[in-house]
Amino acid sequence: MTHKKRWGKKFKDNRNWIEYNEHLIRRGEYYIDLRFLDNWIDEINEMNSKKIGQPYTYPNSMIEFLGIIKSKGFDYRSLQGIVRALSKRFGPFPVISYSQIRRRIKKLELSFKPKSENLAVGCDGTGIKVTNRGEWIRQKWKVRRGWIKVVIMGDISGDIVDIQIGSENIDERSASRGMIRKNEGCIDKVLMDGFHDCKDTFNLCKQENIEPAIKIRENATGKGLNKRAEETRLYQELGYRNWVEHKGYGMRWKATEGIFSAVKRIFGESVLSHKKRNMYQEAKLKFWAYQQLRDV
Repeated sequence: MTHKKRWGKKFKDNRNWIEYNEHLIRRGEYYIDLRFLDNWIDEINEMNSKKIGQPYTYPNSMIEFLGIIKSKGFDYRSLQGIVRALSKRFGPFPVISYSQIRRRIKKLELSFKPKSENLAVGCDGTGIKVTNRGEWIRQKWKVRRGWIKVVIMGDISGDIVDIQIGSENIDERSASRGMIRKNEGCIDKVLMDGFHDCKDTFNLCKQENIEPAIKIRENATGKGLNKRAEETRLYQELGYRNWVEHKGYGMRWKATEGIFSAVKRIFGESVLSHKKRNMYQEAKLKFWAYQQLRDV
């Protein structure tokens, strides 16, 4: 098999390794972030202000801490054991039960917000396995449980802007357009692969005054006056390599594939939950936890 010569500029890693290493070390510190012990009373008083019904006993910062640990694959009973060990060492304080940990983590607001305006973003989807038992069972025993599809919008700095999660049948293009409409005020450019080469997406970009950098299919025709035809003519005039440079299309990898790779590498590519809604929440928790680590 012949190897094709790599085109484009050779990648130069210009990272400041001292700063990068320190950032990764701070991520490790975040796994055992015990700031909730210092702010417990003040946070509880604020949470219970004007609250109707039974008051909260445990601060949200503690639930967020446990949510990060849960994303690493710990079960709820193990999380209760972690809180018990902390109570013995730094307490005593009341130990939350594993069932209450589960309820509180499910109620966490797993939100994502754009970091700035005038963003160049990418949209793409990936699959999360609903079991970690391996592909050989599917092939040998013909067992198929499906998978979860995660569609994200990320910026070219590697931060998550928005996310949509559903079954394997979720319409990735429709989900991406929904996220574009939701965040159109802060988007200047959107980068997508050839799967998103359709008139609806191009028309939305024109409507919202967003520059599309969507790879055009090889058999596309440039006839017509719509936005897709206009972009097709530009693509055919420049050729793929020049078009990539002109649009900055290579940055799509950092906005999508880089995030998928990091989340799966750090938190795993399968979920432990059995109910569908819990699977979706657990998958979203992984991406939320990853963004929390990036924000450290």
